[in-house]
Amino acid sequence: MTAAVAALCLTLAAIPETARADDPAARAIMQNVEDRDDGDNRTNDMKMELIDREANVREKRFKIFTKDDGQDTKQIMFIESPANVRNTGFLTFDYDDENTDDDQWLYLPALGKPKRIATGDKDGSFMGSDMNYSDMTSRNLMDYDYRVVKEMTLKGAKVWLIESIPRSEDVIDETGYKKSIFAVRQDNYVVIKIKAWTGEGGYVKVIDFNRLTQIEGIWVPLEIHVVKRFGKTVRHKTRITLSDVKFNRALPDDLFTLRRLIRGL
Repeated sequence: MTAAVAALCLTLAAIPETARADDPAARAIMQNVEDRDDGDNRTNDMKMELIDREANVREKRFKIFTKDDGQDTKQIMFIESPANVRNTGFLTFDYDDENTDDDQWLYLPALGKPKRIATGDKDGSFMGSDMNYSDMTSRNLMDYDYRVVKEMTLKGAKVWLIESIPRSEDVIDETGYKKSIFAVRQDNYVVIKIKAWTGEGGYVKVIDFNRLTQIEGIWVPLEIHVVKRFGKTVRHKTRITLSDVKFNRALPDDLFTLRRLIRGL
């Protein structure tokens, strides 16, 4: 463990549960995170490795398509392999309007019809991984109070540590998180680490965004490592690797429909 990571862990552990005041400076930082250019009409491949406590690995490979529709974002992804779950698909409409719930649908070929993910189910595991369905869309800034915890150096970059506290139990129930800490790079407003306390009691999730690379002028983390712990015990890991990332692709509107979700690759 590096000295910077050790310092981060000590800092996060020391944050009191009762610190819940909203800080305009922290909110401005998180607004910049939300507003930064993340590209448009993106395609990429994704390898997802699911690693259990005995270090057994299950692998899934995806094709992913993402398109900006005005201020909203649409994304559809399909499993390519393994063959027994090929064409399992996931469709998301991520709305900019903070008063509108995002829409998500999961399609399992064995069932033959898409299932809409209800708001109360978005804290569930996404595709058997350590990511939640709620992780697959952006967070509404008005649902949280923010506070700058400190500034430090992490992974060779200056960062702010921003504490995020949900403003209601409904948000906790929907996302599965009762508190999070974001490490935001000061030079480009990219989040490079998240530590989240879940509502399950004792479980902590750490998400590392690694191999940060500029592709067509857009910052993209090519590796994402997710670790779920109970106390000091690692219960499960998810390792995500992105490849063949391209922007400004010609993506038709009818790609992001339930009909296309059912059709598959």
